[in-house]
Amino acid sequence: MQSAQQPPKKPQGPAPQASGGLSPWWRQGVILTLIIGFSLQIWIAAKSYQGAPPIPERVVDSAGATVFTGDDVRAGQEVFLRYGLMENGSIWGHGAYLGPDFSAAYLHDLGMDAANDLAQQSYGAGYATLPDNEREIVQARASALLRENRYDPADGILHFTDEETAAFKREIARWTAYFAAPTDNGGLSRKFIDNPVDLKDLTAFFAWTAWASIADRPGETFSYTNNFPYEPMLGNRPTDSAVLWSALSLITLLAATALVLFSFGRFSYLGWKGTGEHVHPHMLPGGGGPTQRATIKFFVAVSLLFLAQTLMGGATAHFRADPGSFYGLDLSAVFPSNILRTWHLQSAIFWIASAFVAGGLVLGSALGGQTEPKGQVAGVHALFWALVVVIAGSLLGELLGIHQVFGNLWSWFGDQGWEYLDLGRFWQILLAVGLVGWVVMLLRAVKPALGDPERRELTSLYLLAAVAIPLFYLPAFFFGSTTNFTIVDNWRFWIIHLWVEGFFELFVTVMVAVTFHRLGLVTRQTAARVIYLDAILFLGSGIVGTGHHWYWTGQTNLNMALSALFSAMEVVPLTLLTLDAWDFVSLTRSRCDVCGERVDIPHKWTFYFLMAVGFWNFVGAGIFGFLINLPIVSYFEVGTLLTPNHGHGALMGVFGMEAMALMVLAFRQVLSDEQWAGPVKWVRVSFWGLNAGLALMLLGSLFPGGVLQFLDVLQNGYWHARSLAYTGGGMARALEWARLPGDLVFIFLGALPMVVAACMTYARMRRGPAPSAVKEV
Repeated sequence: MQSAQQPPKKPQGPAPQASGGLSPWWRQGVILTLIIGFSLQIWIAAKSYQGAPPIPERVVDSAGATVFTGDDVRAGQEVFLRYGLMENGSIWGHGAYLGPDFSAAYLHDLGMDAANDLAQQSYGAGYATLPDNEREIVQARASALLRENRYDPADGILHFTDEETAAFKREIARWTAYFAAPTDNGGLSRKFIDNPVDLKDLTAFFAWTAWASIADRPGETFSYTNNFPYEPMLGNRPTDSAVLWSALSLITLLAATALVLFSFGRFSYLGWKGTGEHVHPHMLPGGGGPTQRATIKFFVAVSLLFLAQTLMGGATAHFRADPGSFYGLDLSAVFPSNILRTWHLQSAIFWIASAFVAGGLVLGSALGGQTEPKGQVAGVHALFWALVVVIAGSLLGELLGIHQVFGNLWSWFGDQGWEYLDLGRFWQILLAVGLVGWVVMLLRAVKPALGDPERRELTSLYLLAAVAIPLFYLPAFFFGSTTNFTIVDNWRFWIIHLWVEGFFELFVTVMVAVTFHRLGLVTRQTAARVIYLDAILFLGSGIVGTGHHWYWTGQTNLNMALSALFSAMEVVPLTLLTLDAWDFVSLTRSRCDVCGERVDIPHKWTFYFLMAVGFWNFVGAGIFGFLINLPIVSYFEVGTLLTPNHGHGALMGVFGMEAMALMVLAFRQVLSDEQWAGPVKWVRVSFWGLNAGLALMLLGSLFPGGVLQFLDVLQNGYWHARSLAYTGGGMARALEWARLPGDLVFIFLGALPMVVAACMTYARMRRGPAPSAVKEV
């Protein structure tokens, strides 16, 4: 689309020569990558059903009396979800960091209780009072006692020893006390759970997770969770496989790095900067069509939701620094820490996804050309209000659900309770329907380009990447509230990792490629080649690499072997972003190879945010991600602050900055030079505020805090590093407070200025005349 204020310059020099297009091997390479990756991934998924820790029909004591049943365990898992406890603590390292790892805490208490009972039996004294040699004997006996697997698959009965039975009864009282006061539980409401039946069922669920963590898998010398968590007193240490596959994964990393660097050295046309190409801007500022103008309200809502999300993140972090009060207020009485963390995560997903939806419509309209399908603007309006209903309804439902308003319908309209997938099933269905509607709108927008041989390939890639978004959201519907936790985590990370870090990452690449092409920086052929290359590199390692989240959640060693080998290679395409960085700089200083004219960047701040995407992709996803991915590191690290250190750097740094780039692209597209003079000042402040604030947050708090917590795991065991004994310590609390400067910069110099820019853009667009270059047909 062309601005009346800035008509495009006609290229001087010879006309571009017709291109023969890309080799079919690019398409075939992507297809082969998908076939191999999903074949292995489906195999691993099938094995998760076969190898998941069994839930016994009954657990009985030495006299044969029932201690608890499998139904109690499943009911306890529902209590865990219904009260949003996965946004307070974690199971097998997966969940939140405000409270303990419930499985590790139960296991440690069980071990101490067993050791005390055995010490009294053998020496007539408590375990802590014994000399070192006698303590070692007791430790060995306690380890042997708990590691013996007394589950009988023939009748579904798990036999507890007297020590295990006595520990279970004590644990009910311990967890009752845990939920009594906010200072002890990371900011939950007072007497958050006080129903005796719920507490007994919840303890049964924790007992099952602890049993799976210590009992040897049949035929093996390690537990169902590969000896996670680290509990040296009971002999829970890293397995030989964790060490072996960590070492072997470095071979695949080095081999893949060498192969890719050789390819880039051998074929000079790889990357963003092609050769002999005729490139000039196609998408000039001020030329936004009706659809692009209609998307601006999406971005206003996105900016407001982003600001709210940062405020909720700051409040959640405050509960780690001072769980007893919020600057003198008892915030937990109305907004307990788990609902704030739920909202923090859900709103992050919503504002980023909404920005991608709106950005997809902006770029789809640009790809479609000078005509728009009839009724497209009305469809944009309808989609906007549908998203408003889903977002507002689900967030309100989560609050009411945690306060137990919905009764038996809690998982439908309230909070399903699974971290990152908290929204109720009803809202989840509406979201999926909305995403399908969005794809239909994109298809209508780009349909003219699909009939043009020159535009067909890039447009098809854009459309296929968009189709993958609703398609790969389907695993969110493959489990329920009573499904075995191991199986749930398998499908849950198909969403968290494969959907977000795989296909959203691919969609980011496609949108960047389309943006660069429409800005006149690269040809269609270079843009398509980059998309194919990134699809092979990211999905080739990322599909099977998803399994690095499942090392300790009840999966077999097959998953550890395959996931370690593939996950290590995920850093390779991220390392190549250092080459992309130079390509980005080169593109801003380039001239057309055909006509020799300088290629100016008409969307400066869009380009800056895209460069930030590349930087944070390398740092947040590459450096901080690889740091925690090797099995031997993950064993000690998972669930410490090094995890959110990676998560913030990758989610905000990559997807958040891409969302900002799309937002600024849309703003600049609908405003003339004169209108843009106001908002651009706030965009500039926001760019530097977001990047500086994120860096301060990571380097000033999360990274050093994660390193010290990792060290505490090594020294005192996993349970200790996740308990109040560590997180309530002076240094841990000081580092939580050290996050405050970064948070303030991020919120008030990053998120807030973008709200101002969004509102100014919307107001100035509404006052200004609508361009007439694009017509409905």
